[in-house]
Amino acid sequence: MTFGQSISTCFSKYVTFSGRASRSEYWWFCLFNFLVGFGAGLLDTAIGISVISTLASLALFLPGLSVAVRRCHDTNHSGWWVLCPIYNIVLMFLPSDPAANDYGVSE
Repeated sequence: MTFGQSISTCFSKYVTFSGRASRSEYWWFCLFNFLVGFGAGLLDTAIGISVISTLASLALFLPGLSVAVRRCHDTNHSGWWVLCPIYNIVLMFLPSDPAANDYGVSE
C-alpha cells in the first residue's frame, strides 16, 4: 500500500473499528500523522497560539485510533490491546496473519 492509498483508506474508514489494516497502512498513517503534527506545530509557533495543532490532533485522533485497532485485528488480537502501550508497540511490528481470522480476511 502506498502513502496516498493509506491516507485515503484511513479517512474513508474514519471510525471503522472492524476489519483489518496492513502494517504498511498503519505506518504510512503514522508518518502522515507525524508530518501533519509537525507542520501544525510550526504554524502554531509562527502565529503564537496553538489552535492549528489542537484542531489537527482532534481531526486525526479517531482515524488514528481506528487504524490502530484494525492493525491489532490484522495480527489476530483484540483491538483493546491499544490500551496497553508496551504490548501495543510489539503488535504494530508483528507481521499480518496471512489467513482469514476472527476479524476478516487480509486485504
